[in-house]
Amino acid sequence: MEITPRQLEIIEATGKILTATGANGLTIKNLAKEMQFSESAIYRHFASKEEIIIMMLKYLRNNIIEILSTLKKTGDVERDFRTFFNKLSQYFKENPYYVVVVFSEGLMDESDKINDEIYGLMTSTSSYLEPILREGQKQGIFIPSVSSDELTMISIATFKLHMFNWKFYKFNYNLSENIGKMSTSLLTLFVGCTKNPGDRPIF
Repeated sequence: MEITPRQLEIIEATGKILTATGANGLTIKNLAKEMQFSESAIYRHFASKEEIIIMMLKYLRNNIIEILSTLKKTGDVERDFRTFFNKLSQYFKENPYYVVVVFSEGLMDESDKINDEIYGLMTSTSSYLEPILREGQKQGIFIPSVSSDELTMISIATFKLHMFNWKFYKFNYNLSENIGKMSTSLLTLFVGCTKNPGDRPIF
């Protein structure tokens, strides 16, 4: 996708406002104030607030696809699972103002077009994780009684919750470490459930 340097500045400022005040605080007036622009200057690059949000979502989706498309499956599904979330957390650690898009705080109330972009973002992200979980089931490593699609939903939802907490605490803790612990917890659940009751330790 083509995006001008000025459009990117506007998108980044939009992310800052969404993070600080939510969707209700995002107006062209507030955006112009954040950037020290006139409102007419904003309109020279975008026709509306909706168009800005849609461009931001498209930009984020393209970046995530680019990052995840470089991941190579190693055959070690647990390692690949950790790498998937590690790469995502690294990106958001470097771009914290896009975190609001991950859990779509208030954005889904804006318009159907924005909803479609949010759905596309989540679908694209899930499409890289689901094959890892499916392969883990084929190898007999991950729980077989829950579909790979459902395991993907559980994993992404847990990730979104952790990102929400990171934003809630104003990005003041180590995200990579926290997501690493999250991956370990999920793997403990997904792998532990494949063991026979007699194989589990008794406490």
